[in-house]
Amino acid sequence: MRKTVPRLGAVQESLLVPLYARAAAARTGDGLLDDPHAVAVVDSLDYDFGRLAGTGNLFGTVLRTLVFDAWTREFMERSPGGTVVELGAGLSTRFERVDDGRVRWLDVDLPDVVDLRGAFFPDGERRRAVAASVTDPAWTEHVLRLPPPYLLIAEAVLAYLPEDGVRRVFALAGDRLPGSVLAVDTVGRELLAEQDDPAVLGRLSARMRWSTDDPRAAQRWHPGVVLRCSVDFGRLPPSVAGRLRPEHRRALAAYGARSPGRVRAYRLNLYGFG
Repeated sequence: MRKTVPRLGAVQESLLVPLYARAAAARTGDGLLDDPHAVAVVDSLDYDFGRLAGTGNLFGTVLRTLVFDAWTREFMERSPGGTVVELGAGLSTRFERVDDGRVRWLDVDLPDVVDLRGAFFPDGERRRAVAASVTDPAWTEHVLRLPPPYLLIAEAVLAYLPEDGVRRVFALAGDRLPGSVLAVDTVGRELLAEQDDPAVLGRLSARMRWSTDDPRAAQRWHPGVVLRCSVDFGRLPPSVAGRLRPEHRRALAAYGARSPGRVRAYRLNLYGFG
C-alpha cells in the first residue's frame, strides 16, 4: 500500500512525536493506552519514526495524553452535547478514544497539518477541521457556531509560541469564549534549557520558546482567568494513577527521587475563563 509522505513545517513536525508515543504504547498491549487509530496512522506514513525512538520522554507523553483524556471525559459527563476544541490538533486521535456520541468537536491547526489530517480523519457530522493559527481569531468564529460550553485543549502546542503568542491565545479565549476551559501543558525554564539534548528535541528542528515556572502567572494576563487545577507526574489524577502498572509506578518514583525539580517543572493545567 502506498504510504503518505508528511510534508510539514519544522514546528509542525513535532506532532509526530506524540503520535509515535501513542502508537508505541498501544502496540505493547499492556492496557495503559488503547489507540489503534494511532497505530494505523503511523503505519500509513512514509516517515523514519526510528529517529523519534529516543526523542523526549515517550512515557511522559502518554501520561499527558491520559490526563487530558480524563479531563475531556469529565467535561463531557458534566456538559453532554458541549464542544471540544483541539488547538494545534496535529494528528490527535482523542476523538476516536473518548467520543460519547454527543460531543461536538473542532480540530484547529495550520493548513499543512489540516491537509495531512484529511487523509486520515475526514470531517463528519459532529467533527470537523479548521485551518488556522491558534493565535488567529478566525477559529473562535467557528467555535461560536457550535453549542457551548467549550473545552479548549492545547496539548504540546503553546510552548512553541513566544509569550506574546501564548497571551494572545488566552485573550482570545477570555474575550470571545467566556465560560470556556483551557487544558494546557507548561514547561519550566529548566526543561526549556535542555531541549537541544538529542534525548529531548535535539533530533528535530522545532524549538520551544515559552516557559513558566509558575502556571499561576497566567491569571494576571486577562480578567477572569483562574487556574483551576495543576498537576505533575508526581501527582496524577486518581483516574490516571489507577491505570499505572507496578513497573510504571517504580519508574516514576525513581525519576522523582532523582530529579524532583524536573518533575515539578512540567505541569498539566486547567484554566477557567470567567
